[in-house]
Amino acid sequence: MTESTSKSESNSGRFYLTTPIYYVNARPHLGHAYSTIVCDAIARRKRALGIETWFLTGTDEHGQKIERSAKAAGCTPEEFATKLAGEFRGLWDRLGLTYDDFIRTTEPRHIRGVQHLFATLRDRGYTSTKARTRDSTVSAAKSG
Repeated sequence: MTESTSKSESNSGRFYLTTPIYYVNARPHLGHAYSTIVCDAIARRKRALGIETWFLTGTDEHGQKIERSAKAAGCTPEEFATKLAGEFRGLWDRLGLTYDDFIRTTEPRHIRGVQHLFATLRDRGYTSTKARTRDSTVSAAKSG
C-alpha cells in the first residue's frame, strides 16, 4: 500500500458497507456466504485502519417466490421468512462475521426508511407518474 492510499483511507471519515439483502425463498448457500465474507473482510480492514465502519446485511422478505416456497413448506410467508432469516443470521454468527446490523425488509424500521426515501425522492422531483411496463415473470427469475 502506498502512503497516499493509506492517507486517503485513514482520512475518509465513515465507511458504509452492505451485502445484498438476501432473498429468503431458499436456505443460504455458498454464494451468499462468499459475498458476506468478502464484505466482512473489507469491514475488518477499514476498522483496522481506524475508519468508522458500518456493515449491514439482511434479508428481502417480499415476493411471489417466497409466497410459493412458504406454501410448499406448509406455512405462511411470514413464518417461512422468519425461519429463513434466522438461518441467514445464524450462519453469519457461526462464521464469526462482524456485521453491525441485520435488517429484514418486513421490519417496521425498514418500512419507515423506505417510505422516507421515496418521499424525499418525490419531494425533490426525482420520481415520475409516467406509466411503464416491464416484461418479468416469477419463473424467469433465477432462485436463490
